[in-house]
Amino acid sequence: MESKTLTSGLESNPRLIPLPRDEDRRAREQERVRAAQNGDLVAFEELYRDNVGRVHAICFRLAGDPALAEELTQDVFVRAWQKLPSFRGDSAFSTWLHPLTINVALTERRTRRRRLARVMPTDDLTPFERPGKDGGPETGLDLERALGELPEGARSVFVLHDVEGYKHGEIAELIGVATGTSKAQLHRARRLLREALQS
Repeated sequence: MESKTLTSGLESNPRLIPLPRDEDRRAREQERVRAAQNGDLVAFEELYRDNVGRVHAICFRLAGDPALAEELTQDVFVRAWQKLPSFRGDSAFSTWLHPLTINVALTERRTRRRRLARVMPTDDLTPFERPGKDGGPETGLDLERALGELPEGARSVFVLHDVEGYKHGEIAELIGVATGTSKAQLHRARRLLREALQS
């Protein structure tokens, strides 16, 4: 007769791989953070692997460009390595990394906007009013592409509000606009996305 052992009050099945509990995951993460703070690059690489997907998704949604999102993702982890000694462990590493990711992406956007303003001044926003449509009806809806075609301000507010859950006051502070502007940009983003869906 097969012997059975109890794990956390549940019978274990020898064919199932046990999933780590949240406490175990958090303890492992804290060990990795401490090791990385002491200069262990392997531990930091593990933190990178655990978090790179989420960081890249945020960067891509805010930048709207795959190549730029890759670059921003790398910038986030370079900045995280530099700031790691200041991480006290009051929250999960991913929680600490989230605002850092938002700040890196928004700072890059402001820098790019200033650079482009010197090169291509324009008040004509009509090219941005309707997202372009590639291919025929068989293409279907590609939400990431539609997001990428939104004007930068509208895209940032949409991602921060509807995807990341920030409030308008927080968004206004993050991107340096009035709260009313944040609300207007969200309304505009939703309208443009609706039009892209219906076209």
